[in-house]
Amino acid sequence: MKKNLVIAIDGYSSCGKSTLAKALAKKLGFIYVDSGAMYRAVTLYFLRNNIDVTDDADVLNALQHIELNFHSRDYESHITLNGEEVSDEIRLMPVSENVSEVSAHKTVRYEMVKQQQRMGKSKNIVMDGRDIGTTVFPDSPLKFFMTADPKIRAERRFKELESKGNNQTTLEEVFENLAHRDYADTTRKESPLVRAEDAIILDNTNLTQEEQLRFALEKVEALQPRTS
Repeated sequence: MKKNLVIAIDGYSSCGKSTLAKALAKKLGFIYVDSGAMYRAVTLYFLRNNIDVTDDADVLNALQHIELNFHSRDYESHITLNGEEVSDEIRLMPVSENVSEVSAHKTVRYEMVKQQQRMGKSKNIVMDGRDIGTTVFPDSPLKFFMTADPKIRAERRFKELESKGNNQTTLEEVFENLAHRDYADTTRKESPLVRAEDAIILDNTNLTQEEQLRFALEKVEALQPRTS
């Protein structure tokens, strides 16, 4: 296996990017980096501290007080915000409703991209997000762009929230939130969500987790030099 290989996985919200990325990292023995969790953790900090995302000076000052770290248990990626485990809280609706606006901020993206690129310099990693194959690692030899039917995505996200004890959000609210985030992600000025020209499209509307993993592994195998 090539050293310092970065597998980039981009796509829409609730398409199963992290599910695939974690499974792929576990199978290959790579490090999984959840870039979306980084933006969510920043959003959580902004909400807690009433940071005005339209105030550039306020945003820059806040970023100087944010320390993010990942740790792994059984190939599950956990993130800490200034030493506090926030992996579950960043998935709740208040963060989901604000993360697109925060992640669209030029200074926020600049700081997060720097951190992400640093992670890929010395390790084999699988990283998922919105602009991994286009902005963070445009030279990655293997890029996936994931998509799925919007109704299926909403149902998946709704079930995820329910499994974490959030029974106050309706399926309709989740669907509307995803539609809003799709629009914000694809139309933002800084690193919008677009498919890299050389990215492999993976529509998992009708695929099981095992089927999409098998599909991705076949593409990884195709990178390996053939021996006679």
